[in-house]
Amino acid sequence: MFGTIYADSGRASIPPEKLLRALLLQVLYSVRSERMLMEQMRYNLLFRWFVGLAIEDAVWDHSVFSKNRDRLLEHEVVEAFFTEVMSLADKQGLLSREHFSVDGTLIQAWASHKSFRPKDGSDDPPAGGGRNVDTDWKGKRRSNDTHESSTDPDARLFRKGRQSGAILCYQGHILMENRSGLVVGAVVSHADGFGERASALRLLDCVPGRHAKTLGADKGYDMRDFVRDCRTRKVTPHVARNDTHQGGSAIDGRTSRHAGYGISQVIRKRIEEHFGWGKTVGRIRQTAYRGIKR
Repeated sequence: MFGTIYADSGRASIPPEKLLRALLLQVLYSVRSERMLMEQMRYNLLFRWFVGLAIEDAVWDHSVFSKNRDRLLEHEVVEAFFTEVMSLADKQGLLSREHFSVDGTLIQAWASHKSFRPKDGSDDPPAGGGRNVDTDWKGKRRSNDTHESSTDPDARLFRKGRQSGAILCYQGHILMENRSGLVVGAVVSHADGFGERASALRLLDCVPGRHAKTLGADKGYDMRDFVRDCRTRKVTPHVARNDTHQGGSAIDGRTSRHAGYGISQVIRKRIEEHFGWGKTVGRIRQTAYRGIKR
């Protein structure tokens, strides 16, 4: 795969496998920027060894990551790396093929509320006002249908619940297998009221095999259309019952009476450990990139 990324002509480029190793170090050691990562690469022998740089080798410029990130994405290098890691875990018997859990979280976008303006341009900032002009939203209704961020159009104004404020964000979703609590799938979507359930089905469709499976989830997934779509895929929805929902819960006693349902409800909470790590160590509390693709 890496061979297809190399150009046949021109000067020698930085090997993409070294870029991937460096990005992995950035996540594992919570290095907040590529500029700081390259600074540490100059004196950290452990980083140099892992990436494959000799002591006398020059460290490349931080802008190399910006120029090559799309190259790695276009050739699906990151996805292939993730798949290979999962294959190694499967060979060690660490993965369950029948029991899974799913959940989502908000990822704050790299965009401010001031950038959230009408799509028709009726509220453009005054000329000569500078980059940080005062904005008054009092009495104005703003929605994703009529407004969008001028710096990150893919971001959506959304809030997780009534007790929290709305932010410009994305939704991140992960699928976890229940034996070892390992993440086996992850996607990013627009933040809206349907993204969690649609992304959960998308992740389920990527699980190989047509055998029966179970899926643990919280009350936000207790919707009749989602439960029906799960059963169509031969997936038993071990979703937490939302009895306060209008019309009652979509999960009946035929599902919740089994011991496996209670086990799924306990294990599914381990998925919060991944979000906790990602937002404290893994740099996903607020993305430094713009656009869903990145």
